[in-house]
Amino acid sequence: MNKIDCERFRLRNFVEKLDALGEVETIEEPVALTDLASRIEGCDQVVLFKSVGPEKLELVSNVNGNRRRLAIALEKSESELISEFQKRLDNPQPVIEIDRSEAPVQKLVLQEDDADLSKLPFYIQHQYDGSAYISAAIDYCVDPETGTTNVGCRRLSLRNTKTAGSNVTAPSDLKRIYQGCVQRGEKLPVSFAVGSHPIDFMAAGMRIPADELELVSTLRGEPLPLVKSITNDIRVPADAEMIIEGYFDARGYVEPDGPYGEYVGFYGPMHMDPVFHVTAITTRADVLHQSLFHGYGKQIHRAESVHLISIRLEAQIFKVLRMMGMIVNDVYVTPGSAEGQNIRIAIKQIRPGQSRNAIAAIFAAVFTAKHVFVTDEDVDIRNENSFEWALASRFQADTDVVVFNGMMGLPMDPSLDGKGIIGAKAGFDLTLPPQSRGKLSMKVAMAPKLKLEKKYNSLKEAMEHKGPLFFFELIEIMGSSDGREISVQLDNLREEGLLMRNSDGQYLLGEAEKGSTGLVGEHH
Repeated sequence: MNKIDCERFRLRNFVEKLDALGEVETIEEPVALTDLASRIEGCDQVVLFKSVGPEKLELVSNVNGNRRRLAIALEKSESELISEFQKRLDNPQPVIEIDRSEAPVQKLVLQEDDADLSKLPFYIQHQYDGSAYISAAIDYCVDPETGTTNVGCRRLSLRNTKTAGSNVTAPSDLKRIYQGCVQRGEKLPVSFAVGSHPIDFMAAGMRIPADELELVSTLRGEPLPLVKSITNDIRVPADAEMIIEGYFDARGYVEPDGPYGEYVGFYGPMHMDPVFHVTAITTRADVLHQSLFHGYGKQIHRAESVHLISIRLEAQIFKVLRMMGMIVNDVYVTPGSAEGQNIRIAIKQIRPGQSRNAIAAIFAAVFTAKHVFVTDEDVDIRNENSFEWALASRFQADTDVVVFNGMMGLPMDPSLDGKGIIGAKAGFDLTLPPQSRGKLSMKVAMAPKLKLEKKYNSLKEAMEHKGPLFFFELIEIMGSSDGREISVQLDNLREEGLLMRNSDGQYLLGEAEKGSTGLVGEHH
């Protein structure tokens, strides 16, 4: 027990680490709750507010807002991020329960009248939101049917001092568990962690058919310290900043929640949801509150959920394609694609049809995927210019689009226009045709990398021994550091009527009209 470090994965300590690396903007002056959203939207750094609302609370946002921050969370470089993520998943870690006296998150305990939700930093986050929200809650609940703990991400909307709304409408394990409780006439105890390390959010976005507490410890790479909640039997991370304990009542979907700015950058409509009742609030002595930057359409590439889900999806796609025997150079979930709807992959295609197989496999494995782009391995799919080059030079709309109809997608995709979750998906084959890759017209133009070594005394002698040669090859075997004299010597051969060129532009010797270059093969 003494070896468990409850500070290593503390949110405040991680923010201090980001600050030392230049990722944080600190706002010292007091900020009203109604001004928080615009201040957060206007800054792409982590924003640390030192005095929020009349309670003068500390609050941080944008912690998970780019790839670099998530790499720092896993203590690896950005290029090592996916391999490290997969490595940790392959090495399960246990959890360990500690005593309440050792749990920082239960340093302060508020119950009964003191457990007042209206004292927490709920705030309006988007123009047409239906209430004030906390967006950074990770929910922990025990499935009564299996006894396993489910972990997910949830928002909370303020109703009054003792109750809140949430979103238990979208497909999730929590929805399944809660609906089972309603059918049995039971309430569902839930504990929400607010103020968590990025790794905990990564784990909360995943699903496994087992106790998901182990996902948190596995991604952390070491045992997770847990403490039992004060008013229910749910075990929660002892190193979180704050826990809101309570339950969803047994009445089911009885109160409207929303609208709210959702993960596709548009508003999710108002819908009926259960009511959450608070039973206790526990915090660290110097609690740091947290908000997620979420649902801002024109800034969707900064949405924290986008970056969190991208890591998981990229690792998943790597694994799926490699299991199919493909040589995968890179996988990229673009941050502007609203939680994994646009996916790019670069493969080394060794057999015809592999690009189409990859497209089909991704749609089968990743239900959020809406568009899949497959390129050759020489394309840097994380570079917009490189990707656009591939789209412009290797794609024909009438032959290189693969459309799948009647597939499940994101439930709040506005392009479905209220049709539910069934729609169309498209794959884009941006690879060069395998049968044409030997042609000069299919070779990528780049600066020459010459290996100079003089092997012959004259150009004529070289061409007699080596056969058809490109101009750069003539420069190499003549050991020329200039190249212009090669052009002059070729013209001498032309004047003698000895110079020929084939359809690829290579030079060779032959019989031609003096003063002219003879041609071999078809030319355009």
